[in-house]
Formats: sequence, structure tokens, C-alpha cells
Amino acid sequence: MSQFEHLDLVHAADGIAKKEFTSTELTTWSLNRLETIGRQYNAVFRIDHEEALQRAKALDALQASGLILGPLHGVPLAHKDLIEVAGKEMHAGSKILKGNIAKKNAWVIDELDAAGQVNLGSLHMAEFAMSPTGFNGHYGHGLNPWNPDYPCGGSSSGSGIAVAARLVFGSLGSDTGGSIRQPAFMCGVTGIKPTSKRVSIDGVFPLSHTLDCVGPLAQSARDCARLLTQISRPNPNDPWCTQRQNEDYEDALTGDLKGMRIGVPQDFYRENLEPEMAAALEDSLEVLKGRGATLVAVKVPDMLRMHDMIAIVLTAEAGQIHQKWFEQRPEDYSDQVRARIAPGFQQSGIAYVEALRARDQFLKEYMHLCLGDCDALHIPVARAHMPTIAATTSGDLDNVLQSISQLTYTNRAINYLGLPAMSVPAGFSNRKMPLAFQLVGKPFEERIILNIADAYQRDTTWHQACPSV
Repeated sequence: MSQFEHLDLVHAADGIAKKEFTSTELTTWSLNRLETIGRQYNAVFRIDHEEALQRAKALDALQASGLILGPLHGVPLAHKDLIEVAGKEMHAGSKILKGNIAKKNAWVIDELDAAGQVNLGSLHMAEFAMSPTGFNGHYGHGLNPWNPDYPCGGSSSGSGIAVAARLVFGSLGSDTGGSIRQPAFMCGVTGIKPTSKRVSIDGVFPLSHTLDCVGPLAQSARDCARLLTQISRPNPNDPWCTQRQNEDYEDALTGDLKGMRIGVPQDFYRENLEPEMAAALEDSLEVLKGRGATLVAVKVPDMLRMHDMIAIVLTAEAGQIHQKWFEQRPEDYSDQVRARIAPGFQQSGIAYVEALRARDQFLKEYMHLCLGDCDALHIPVARAHMPTIAATTSGDLDNVLQSISQLTYTNRAINYLGLPAMSVPAGFSNRKMPLAFQLVGKPFEERIILNIADAYQRDTTWHQACPSV
């Protein structure tokens, strides 16, 4: 076999385990695609050719001796550039951290290594994770493999591109207000943001400690379930990480939605929806009904007030992280990023504490209204089509910032509430660009939304679509 585009992560792992092909063959193929297609679409920051091939050969030797490391044995992956890999540069898409060499692996890298991954390098991201489009003023915009005139989504931009274009079989990104779900939606792949701190953020450069999450992007819900299972073991040395025991999320994928109740809000989430978005949402609900789910109309709390709260938390915490550099090297931030960080220096301590305290009450209201009688919530990832790259990078800065802020309109509050959520491919627009829907679950019930997404993907093929790159 010389081409592997038709494989997803699970089938790649299965093929190695069955000795249909070797990790070395798969890794060589993936490295070549990263070097060519990855560079073409600006998906890559660093490719570790020699180390990756050495790792693949070592894993093949282990397998020949009768040993398999784990359920990712020999599978090529690559990850967002804010996740530390010992001895390698990690600059978080910035000019300021250029030349920064990580002293140790992030927790999630160690966990994936133990499961058998072959890590090929680091992927493009928005500067300091501060863009929902994939904009990077220092290293260029990530380009959407379905049409390079459009953004790939951010800030986990390279992750979305690399999975969609079949450069790697999965990737870890981070999500503070939609940064896994946006590139998953825009690139037509599946991505899950787990419950807040379900996955350790140790060794992951922060944007907002309170809101940051780490999670996978991959072709399918089953792929995401396998990756999430490997990285969700509690880290006893990370004070932010929950100590809840990890679960086998892949084992929860039954395809059976009988008795499942899915909440469908009309207020806020479905206001001002573009017709193609609305049609894709309705079509996906019909598939879920066909699998046995019951749809339930639900209300939502004051979402705009929640947006005010997340803005306070995010900017205050980002301001604290960047204060020293902002004072000493303001010219080394791009205009968009500097403008988004600056409000954090104006936040009062009182407003910040009140925003954190208000979260518990908002979560109670959201759980009561949206999820009290339901197992999961079905909402859009975005209310409108993605704009072109030109529309999000040119013109008056205030207008540009206002335009891109609308991209995360349906996502931001989920991080504030700490709930798990995922983006699921659901078709294509008339412009031949991906469409998606979003599932939101109760705290620590990732298995439910993964099962719903997997059931949907058993009856659809949108997640298998591959751009002609």
C-alpha cells in the first residue's frame, strides 16, 4: 500500500497492529505530506524528520519482538505549538518566544508517547492563541485546505489543516473560547473540548488558566475518543487538573441513542442563523432522531451577560501573563493580538473576582434550563459562514476585531461554564466549505456527546470527506 489518505486514526492503528503496513511506512508518507502540503497551506512550524523516523523504526522493532506500546502504537501525530516537547522550540506562534526551548514534555505528550504515538513536530497556531481564524501576523495565516482564500479557524489552526488534509491522523489543540471547535468546523473535522481541566494543562502555554482546555482534533468521533482516553488520566502534580479517574471513551460508542434526550434551544443560538447553517442543523437532528434520540425544546439563560463575564476573565488572566512583555516589547505583538490583550490591563480585581464568583450561578441556570431534562445540547458552532481571510485581516482594526469576535459567539460561554463540547462535520455550503453542529454535555460526560457524534457519523460520511490538495 503506497497511499493512506483513506485511513482514519483508528484504522491506521489497526493496520499497524495487523501488520498490513509498518509505522515506518506510514510515518514516511506522513512526513512527506507535512513537508509538501503542510508547507503549502502553512500548517507547520517544525518537522522532526530524523526523530520521527527513529521512533517509527524503534516501534516496528518492538512490534517484531512481540510488544505493542498501546492503542496508538506507530501512528503519526503532530500537535499545536504551545504544547511543550523536551528539547524542542515552543514559541506559541509568537515572535517573543522565538528560540524558547522546552525543558520537559507536557503531560499530554508523555501520555501519548506511552500510548505509542510518533510525534512528527509542531503545528501552526495563532499568535499566543489569540485568534479564532488562524491569523498570525508573524508567520502568516493558516490556509484552509478546502479553499485557501478562507481561514482555517484558530487558534489550533495547524491542527485543523493537518487532520483535514490527511497530513497526520490526529492532533492535540487547545480551546479557551472555541479554539478546537472553530478549526474543526472550518476544516471539516471532528474536535472535542473536554470538561474544564479534565485533561492536564501542565506544559501547555496558557492564554487563560481558568478557561484553557486541551483536547483532540481528528477525523471521527471514534478517533477523538481514542485520543481523549489516552490523555485524560489525572495528573497528581498539576493543581489545576481534576483527579477524576479517566474513562475508556471508545468503549462508550454504542451507536444506540434510544432514550437519549437532546436539547434544542431556539433563543440566542438559533437567532440570525444563515439559511445553510440552519438547514445543516435540521438535517443533523433528523439523523439523530433516526438513531432513536428524542428532541426537546429548551430555554437558555442570559448568554450575553455570560459573554461579559468570560471577557473579564480571559482578558484579566491574559493581561497578567503578558504584562511584562507588553511593557518591554509591545512592538513584538501583532496589532490584532495587542488590541485583544490590552483590555486586560483595565480590568479591576473586583470585576475579575465577581466574574469568577458568578460562574457557579450561571452554571446552575444553564444546567437547569438547558440540560436539566436532557443528556446533551445541540447548537451551532457558528451562526454564519466563515468570512474570507481578506475580510478578517484588512480594513479598520476595530471593525476587523468586531467581525472575528462573531465567529466564537456560540462557543465562548461553554468555556466559562467548563462544559464539554465538540464540533461535528455536517455537510458543505454552496461555496463548498464545511458546515458543522456542536454538542454540549454535562460536566465529565464526554462519553455521551462522543456517543451521539459517533452515532451520527455511522449514518453520514461528511467526516470522511477529504479536500483535493
